[in-house]
Amino acid sequence: MTAPLSADLRRRLIRAVEAGSSAREAARRFEVSPSATIKLMRRVRETGSAAPAKIGGYRKPLLAGHEALLRDLTAAKPGITLAEIQAELTGRGIEAGSLATIWTTLRRLGLRHKKTRLAKLAGMLGARVRRDILLDRGESGCAGFGRDASAQGAGGGRAIVLG
Repeated sequence: MTAPLSADLRRRLIRAVEAGSSAREAARRFEVSPSATIKLMRRVRETGSAAPAKIGGYRKPLLAGHEALLRDLTAAKPGITLAEIQAELTGRGIEAGSLATIWTTLRRLGLRHKKTRLAKLAGMLGARVRRDILLDRGESGCAGFGRDASAQGAGGGRAIVLG
């Protein structure tokens, strides 16, 4: 990332342009980019200051101030999804941002949620059915479980081998 021009160089560029040089000529003379000189002169005309603008800084989290509501939502409905939280916040007139924003805030607060509606459904069904759902979707779920290509039925259907 580039650093701002030094205060001394800024003053010399401004003096050169005010003395009659074009911004591009002054840039060539002091070996800086023409765009830097043009932007500097625009800033001087608009604000009267040659000081550089602020770079970086802290940005307040989007959901700051709504921590209590997030705690209430996750406590009231333990299997709530990020999309459901987003819809609830939007319904209350709160700009929720993306799902990643909500996830980051929940993580910072130490709160948990279910990741997907499928996970929510699988959580209600039990471990054996969860494995069957994951395997049927082509996911292993955990080590040691998977499809066995040689275990296909006579009708060409897939047999799920647990084990």
